[in-house]
Amino acid sequence: MKRRIFLLICFCSACDQHDPGPSELPRQVIYRFDDHRYLELEGLRCEGALWYVDTKRKIRSEAVARDTPFFRISFFKYVHPSERYISIPWGDFSGFIVSKDYGRTWGDGRFSPGGGADSYAYGSDRRIPARESDYGVMVPAGEDTRPIRTDVVSMTVVNDQAFILTRWGDLYISSKPFDDPRLKPGGEGIPYTHKYYDGSLRHDRLEPGSSGMEWGWEYTSWNSVDGPKHWITDAYKPNWQNIPNKIPEVKNYTGWDHMTCDLDVGLPESKRRK
Repeated sequence: MKRRIFLLICFCSACDQHDPGPSELPRQVIYRFDDHRYLELEGLRCEGALWYVDTKRKIRSEAVARDTPFFRISFFKYVHPSERYISIPWGDFSGFIVSKDYGRTWGDGRFSPGGGADSYAYGSDRRIPARESDYGVMVPAGEDTRPIRTDVVSMTVVNDQAFILTRWGDLYISSKPFDDPRLKPGGEGIPYTHKYYDGSLRHDRLEPGSSGMEWGWEYTSWNSVDGPKHWITDAYKPNWQNIPNKIPEVKNYTGWDHMTCDLDVGLPESKRRK
């Protein structure tokens, strides 16, 4: 009898500590692109799995799965009229969740190594000061690869291309939405000439399979590819060239301009914010 009572107490204790299963987790719309496309977050306290829904195309896809790192919303201005190309930033701005087929399938977008707006600048040439990241780590002055979350003013995705503005006045971009056939398998590559560190000219070639990612997956600063002293080899690809150093005007946009989330959704009254 004592053993049965002990088991019953343990069982009831587990009930009191019940953790909702996936089928019980609340869902809420955290962003609307327009009248038929939206993002839905599944989870508690504004973090969890992320779903993309397009009612017109009958698409419902899991952009961030339940068994992967939690998705958290971004709080900066976010304007996204683009439909074929979709780019969703991770909450800490370490990268992007990207689709190039209207949200049917998803992959990881990243910042180009060495593609920061202050890359290779030293001493007084460093415009961007040292600052603290989300994780309490001091980021050195300058910007070698990417901005941190608190640097970002806005992200606009229009005409199948992303434009990110920082508080330092810099623009980070994805490429124009096409790939050069010369970099496809079997292509002849792209020859280019650049100045070597000693000032001499050097002739080189971008080769298929070893010259960076296809369009839409990679992000870099405008300075690094189109600035007067551009320094990364993407600058020699046609889809990175002649990009204006400003965000294109967005007309007749009907979606939201920020993500939003209610921390209390799905929680009992005792656990909600006072």
